[in-house]
Amino acid sequence: MKPLPLALVLIFSGLVAPALAAGSAAEARVLRGGAAVGDIAPDLGQMIVGDWVPTPAKHIHDPLQVRVLALDDGTKRLATVVCDNVGLPREACDEAKRLTQKATGLDRAHVLISSTHTHSGVSADQVRLTRDTFSRTETRGVAGAEVGSASEGRLVGYQQFIARRVADTVQRAINQLEPARIGWGSGQEPSQVFNRRWFMDDEKERRNPFGGVDAVRMNPPRMAPTLVKPAGPTDPEIAFISVQAKNGRPLALLASSLHYVGGVPAGVVSADYFGAFATRLGELLGADRQDPPFVGLMANGTSGDVNNINFREKAPVRAPFEQIRRVANLVAAEVYRSYQTVEHRDWVSLDVRYEERIVAMRRPTEEMLTRARELAKRPANPPGWQRHEPNDASRVLQPAAAPESVALPLQVFRIGEVGIMTVPAETFAEMGLDLKARAPFAKAFTISLANGSYGCLPTAAQHRLGGYETWLGTNLLEIDAATKITDVLLRMAGEIKLK
Repeated sequence: MKPLPLALVLIFSGLVAPALAAGSAAEARVLRGGAAVGDIAPDLGQMIVGDWVPTPAKHIHDPLQVRVLALDDGTKRLATVVCDNVGLPREACDEAKRLTQKATGLDRAHVLISSTHTHSGVSADQVRLTRDTFSRTETRGVAGAEVGSASEGRLVGYQQFIARRVADTVQRAINQLEPARIGWGSGQEPSQVFNRRWFMDDEKERRNPFGGVDAVRMNPPRMAPTLVKPAGPTDPEIAFISVQAKNGRPLALLASSLHYVGGVPAGVVSADYFGAFATRLGELLGADRQDPPFVGLMANGTSGDVNNINFREKAPVRAPFEQIRRVANLVAAEVYRSYQTVEHRDWVSLDVRYEERIVAMRRPTEEMLTRARELAKRPANPPGWQRHEPNDASRVLQPAAAPESVALPLQVFRIGEVGIMTVPAETFAEMGLDLKARAPFAKAFTISLANGSYGCLPTAAQHRLGGYETWLGTNLLEIDAATKITDVLLRMAGEIKLK
């Protein structure tokens, strides 16, 4: 057989060699996933702050945990962290990221740390925020941007413990990275999500602690004849990302859903339905006794104006923790149903954007300060204009000492065709729905209380209605903050969408 002419050899090499190289590159792409759980149970005696009056912890019913999902596409590595806490302050998140980067080399902008907002957990907000904690320069937009480090060496007690445990758990998740498959889906559970802000006919039901009358009220009396209609929508979707080992063994599932449930006795620590969901989902997947352990993560989604109370119905009689288990079982069952149809892929690309957006902080007027000082001197819950006047009005004294503006940490993760948009506050449903509708991803969802905790975040339209979530002290950020945050998140999402 005659050898091919040199020209044909060169042509053949020019066509086939690049194709072979491209095929080899595709075959070399490996997605890896790893997950881990760490314990963040507090010492008894520390204060539970989820109710109107802080209560010392006397008992731990179920574990408080930090749960981590780490992903690596061969080029980029991301870590998603969910903590059973009412709301980790910015400096605690920054310290956890600093420790994580020191231990693993993982860029701080590639770490997403969120709180579930369980109201039966001990507060990690033990350090009074000072002016230089807030006054970071704005970091314009790329992965790898430096995250503020003003918290270094300034945390104490439970804050420092959580920061260290987050860093350790991220490191453990990275240690367990293995070749993986990934998929995503969503379910609906409208029976367990209701808007908690209501228009009411009776003016007395809408009084605020500042001597005025709002258009709406949070958590009105159930079945009250003066109920008119909810003040906003709900988002019943349960979006999730599923990660499996190559052989189909469940590694982790990250979901995002509703507000805390409650029904926990005073003085008792609990992860609320977030922890119960993780346990039940592992059971449904048959992964509750495997090694390494399956990790279920339920993050707080659009929850600033919703809960699971149907105000049109009489309150059912429930034993402690019964409602938590009920909601967790329903949500886990819906995720499991949708999980059956999920197509898991061998590889997807990962990307991230991080930016700090400076927004103004709300300031009390002199009239508000004068009234707050007077009310703070009264005994708790006296007869008066509004039930919790002293408690709520006194909260306006704290923003009076805060700086004029704050640099909010904003972050977008892209995992394949899924976008996760983070908000360092309690996102209202209409804001989350708007983000999902306008984001350039096949599937998108929000995670609230991410990388910081700056109170409730009403939209400008909801601000005009008043209500607890808009009161100064509950709400810390300027009235247009939701709009400004939305604009930044959507711009960053556009920068990392799949082309």
